[in-house]
Amino acid sequence: MSPDRRRSLFKPCIDLHDGKVKQIVGGTLSDAPESLRTNFVATKPPAHYAELYREHELEGGHVIMLGKGNTDAAKEALAAWPGGLQVGGGINDQNCQEWIEAGAGKVIVTSFLFPDAKLSLERLEKMSTLVGKENLVVDVSCRRKADRWFVAMDKWQRITEMEVCKESLDLLSKYCSEFLIHAADVEGLCQGIDEELVSKLGGWVTIPTTYAGGAKSVSDLELVDRLSNGKVDLTYGSSLDIFGGTLVKFEELVVYNAIAKKAMIV
Repeated sequence: MSPDRRRSLFKPCIDLHDGKVKQIVGGTLSDAPESLRTNFVATKPPAHYAELYREHELEGGHVIMLGKGNTDAAKEALAAWPGGLQVGGGINDQNCQEWIEAGAGKVIVTSFLFPDAKLSLERLEKMSTLVGKENLVVDVSCRRKADRWFVAMDKWQRITEMEVCKESLDLLSKYCSEFLIHAADVEGLCQGIDEELVSKLGGWVTIPTTYAGGAKSVSDLELVDRLSNGKVDLTYGSSLDIFGGTLVKFEELVVYNAIAKKAMIV
């Protein structure tokens, strides 16, 4: 690989549900426990994964609190690598600074920005002012409607009025330093990424962006790199061996990142 442009990288995650590290089929996450489909429940604590990522210098990973009862678990992960991880799930203007003080490199916000499923520019501006643009990630995780995507909130069950497109991302990027985008319809299925969405994002985004949803092979990193021209990074979940998966080995992703980073050094 020639050092002519940025390369897509693997970005790790720690998804928390009921205080444990889990991998969940995204479209089944709701307030109805009987509808939940879980691919993996860890026997190891959140700090184990944070320490693993720290050991391999996998910066910029996200800790997501899926519902209540995850505060202590999230703080445990952040304490294991202060400044190395981002945190999201229930972040708002009342607690964002607390999470930065708890060790989050950045805070991730979604639902708070969309009262009545409409973007509140006032809330976005306030969050950006409170923690600083450089410390704010906007989660524009989405669900697909025909050939368009719309931001989804409240465990990805409520569709907002905001379409994920160049215009909306340009607006949001004025107030944040990064995007996190789960393709909720394919999250946890291990049936492949939403290639069309990744390709679109490559043409739309102007700030660092991480995509999550459906990754099932190490080669998906090369696919995302090609489709987005290196502008979008990729998260693996249920397919990864450290989360009970059989399709992707964590060590292979570590090696890929090392090679990609070396290629970006001129």
